[in-house]
Amino acid sequence: MTRKLAVVVHRLLWLVFAVQALASVFVEPPYPYWAGWLPALAALAVGLTLAGTDRRRHTADTRPPVEVGPPVTGRWSALNSPADRTPSHGTHQYGQTYAIDIVAEDEERPRPPFARLWPTVRRSEDFPAFGAPLFAVADATVVHAEDGQRDHLSRNSLPAVAYLMLVEAAVRALAGARRVTGNHVILDLGDGTYAMYAHLKRGSLTVRAGDRVAAGQELARCGNSGNSTEPHVHFQLMDGPDLDTARGVPFTWRGVGVPANGETFAAGGPAYSA
Repeated sequence: MTRKLAVVVHRLLWLVFAVQALASVFVEPPYPYWAGWLPALAALAVGLTLAGTDRRRHTADTRPPVEVGPPVTGRWSALNSPADRTPSHGTHQYGQTYAIDIVAEDEERPRPPFARLWPTVRRSEDFPAFGAPLFAVADATVVHAEDGQRDHLSRNSLPAVAYLMLVEAAVRALAGARRVTGNHVILDLGDGTYAMYAHLKRGSLTVRAGDRVAAGQELARCGNSGNSTEPHVHFQLMDGPDLDTARGVPFTWRGVGVPANGETFAAGGPAYSA
């Protein structure tokens, strides 16, 4: 509860700073210039405290990897893999210490390459991962499921990435975890382990909170919602269903392991067998 409160306060402090900074463009604030920076300085202090707490929590966590089935079938490549570093995404926030991103590989319809300037953005449909089915990695209970956020255009060019990093990501962070993850589903696998799938396609969920699902059952489709540069699957295990307080849990995919950055792997079929 204390951590949850700290996360909310951290977010509110940044929001106060952003609002008053924007307002000061149009009206003269009724306080000295230096006072306008106090919310930002306080937010930085809370953020540093949270980051230090996260590092200590991670160091104290000695859970072995949990073996589950892969969440996809077919050929995929790994990005931001915990096989190369932890935290894999540069932060322990949102329980993503051991998170992994994967993108679909299709020889007949390859992924569009990263562009320096043009095309600045692409449609989600141009990427082979978009619309790919996602499956339950184990028998589980659905504890959270939402798919109402839109699938945006790609951010796979220099101007688009700059916009994502400098504007969009900051706005989503202020709005909270659900805007960062976009459409997502969380499964309770039992024994204090939860699986989270992020950036789902809008309107693609086949389950809802409270449903029991079997390993290999289709849950949703891969999309490009939330803080995403292109359609891909963000998968992670964690020790609780609340993204603001959960700690990451290491995983290994049955029949696959933990693919390293850039490694292409094939998943499906026997990989779901225990």
